[in-house]
Amino acid sequence: MPALALVFNAFVWGVSWFPFRQIESHGLHPVWATALIYALIFVAMGWLRRHAWQAFYVHPALVLLGLAAGLTNLCFNWAVTAGDVVRVVLLFYLMPLWSVLLAWIFLGERPTPAVLARVALALVGVAVVLKTPEVDWPVPASLADWLGVAAGFSFSVTNILLRRLRAAGAESRALAVFGGCALVAGATALAGTALGAIAAPPPLAAAPGWLGWAALLGAGFVFANFCLQYGAARLTASATAVIMLSEVLFASVSSVALGAGTMDTRIWIGGGLIVLAALWSSFARTPNGEDDRRTSLLKDMP
Repeated sequence: MPALALVFNAFVWGVSWFPFRQIESHGLHPVWATALIYALIFVAMGWLRRHAWQAFYVHPALVLLGLAAGLTNLCFNWAVTAGDVVRVVLLFYLMPLWSVLLAWIFLGERPTPAVLARVALALVGVAVVLKTPEVDWPVPASLADWLGVAAGFSFSVTNILLRRLRAAGAESRALAVFGGCALVAGATALAGTALGAIAAPPPLAAAPGWLGWAALLGAGFVFANFCLQYGAARLTASATAVIMLSEVLFASVSSVALGAGTMDTRIWIGGGLIVLAALWSSFARTPNGEDDRRTSLLKDMP
């Protein structure tokens, strides 16, 4: 059951691009959808779990956690709607690279030769993914690519903060995450609409068909979070990390089957190197004896 719970969590995130695109087809931009979904969840949890607010007085860094998680969700949800889903998910899973750099800077964890080897492997993989015949250098070539990279970086920051805020309690951390997602996406939606960067109309001007898909996503995110908490608490960190990588499989198969992604030889090779680096990180140990997974692939969020 714990393994199945984690697989369900990976499934929800791996196929979340499809409901977001359906919402967009009804005239609502994914940034607006993200803001509304998480605002509803945040209000409901803030009311039903009012005791979770107490930790914010003791751990004000929960606000930073919410902002980092908000950037993660905003960038990921926007990216999988706007671009090639396979490329976005692979770029998102550069998390071990960013986590190594952030842990070095903020936690004082100097990378070992094995860690640097995993970083190099991931970099080679992303270079293969990004180097298309149309570009001279292997750099992000579209808004979706940049958003995918930013989502992975923000998620690594989120993991660093989660590690520093273990004493805050799971419910308080979850409340911070939900609130941050609603705040960041909401502010971006308002600013983007006012400046013309988001072409889609605000919620009241969109066709009502998006409501059903938004409800489905919201329920899926909440249930997936419960499944994650249940599974991660009962399995080793390494096992959790490996199972969570099935998100790449779900995203790749669903997007290719539905025409939202491509899987040519270059993607297979580059993606394989990125996933291999993530797997290697999952089973590795840091100098203090903890799994690298604690700072690279921990998904303690919906």
